[in-house]
Amino acid sequence: MERTAINPVTWSVDMGFHQGEMVSGHTRTLYLSGQTAMDGDGRPRHEGDMAAQLALSLDNVEAVLAGAGMTLAHLVRLNVYTTDVDLLFPHYGVLVSRLAAAGVAPATTMLGVTRLAVPGQLVELEGTAVA
Repeated sequence: MERTAINPVTWSVDMGFHQGEMVSGHTRTLYLSGQTAMDGDGRPRHEGDMAAQLALSLDNVEAVLAGAGMTLAHLVRLNVYTTDVDLLFPHYGVLVSRLAAAGVAPATTMLGVTRLAVPGQLVELEGTAVA
């Protein structure tokens, strides 16, 4: 798989994402459902704690990727849904640092939403990975 960052402007790179990612030569694509701060039994965790919810949501993304024999390094698209954009920003470094450690800056969209499917959840991560 070959990834080419597409950045007609470069301000986004400092924020941990590329404007676009062109992928060629891949053989498998994984579309990840939204991952929230749920434990292995489907119980929500860390009510009211954005940092902990973001970290567990990313752990759950990594678990789905691992199930497909992939890692964060294969993530090319990430959608971030949150019920509180202003609360998310101070904790966004949790996400950016883990992606940077994997050597990726996937094309990313952040959306503020009224609520998520499970009451008490503050953030949900949805992605696309290729290998």
